[in-house]
Amino acid sequence: MEIDIMTGSARWADTAERARQVEAAGFSGMLFTETSATPWMCITAAAMAAPSLTFTTGIAVAFPRSPMVSAAIAWELAENTGGRYRLGLGSQVKAHIERRYGMPFDPPGPRLKDYVEAVQACLRAFRGEEKLNHQGPYYQLSLLPDAWRPRSHEFGDIKIDISAVGPYMTRAAGEVADGIHVHPFHSIPYLQTVLGPKVAEGAAKTGRDPSNVDLIVPVFTVVGDTPEEQASFKERAKSQIAFYGSTRNYGFQFDMLGFEGTSAKLNERLKAGDVAGMADLITDDMLEHYAVTASWAELGPKLVERYQGTAARVVLYQAEESLRKDPSTIDKWAKVAEAVRSA
Repeated sequence: MEIDIMTGSARWADTAERARQVEAAGFSGMLFTETSATPWMCITAAAMAAPSLTFTTGIAVAFPRSPMVSAAIAWELAENTGGRYRLGLGSQVKAHIERRYGMPFDPPGPRLKDYVEAVQACLRAFRGEEKLNHQGPYYQLSLLPDAWRPRSHEFGDIKIDISAVGPYMTRAAGEVADGIHVHPFHSIPYLQTVLGPKVAEGAAKTGRDPSNVDLIVPVFTVVGDTPEEQASFKERAKSQIAFYGSTRNYGFQFDMLGFEGTSAKLNERLKAGDVAGMADLITDDMLEHYAVTASWAELGPKLVERYQGTAARVVLYQAEESLRKDPSTIDKWAKVAEAVRSA
């Protein structure tokens, strides 16, 4: 099992410095989100600074870009990282796609599945395996003159991962994707009894082995050797769980563990502007399911106990934020990484 750090947009120089730090600490890689900036240039800066790390987009927003553009970017990054790049794609939400990007969204599940298959068709054409000819319900691509085909390289077998929560998207991942970016708001029962079977169901439709679909799992961590040290991690984890849980489509995560009605209560407080009150609804009992609480020495072994055999990569959701606040914690995070990678 590999262990990565999640990060977002930053100045290129700062990203390069963080990558060097992460590499020296023994982490496997860095996962880049796409929020206020695109991830590609930061990945480039990080890759040039830390040549042993693996880089993933978790996720890049698919629909605002042509599948050809996403495939071409992935191809270039794969070549220049020596194959240490995974393309993670997601649908985002309707309001952002339609009102921020001005692009079509519906239906997100079938559209994203077709998008992945279109990117895969582009990659096959780049590898010279076949002429480009993808004729899907949402994307049709059939022109790739030799002058516009990217130069060949030996790292063209690029893994494509998608974000998936609900039944359609998880089945689609089983059918066409190499991996799933699991939502950070999750429990082990969800992974084992909901997500896993749906992936297997999708894989069976296309004759694939579901074990070949990697789970990339962001994890909330409440870490520290004293309650005072854990307090800021706990506050951040509760706030994020409350924010994600206020989305009604994610409410089943509460319901399946006996916390019925929590999502509706969170949504009510969100509408009232009571952000602090939202976090107060997340109990310590809930945290035991949706976060890993441990001392520094226990965190690595606890991550292994909880996720080994289920996750291909665990991603520390709060580590980069912790390092910004207190760079001296890097040695503690390094021991966590060592414990996970050596297990």
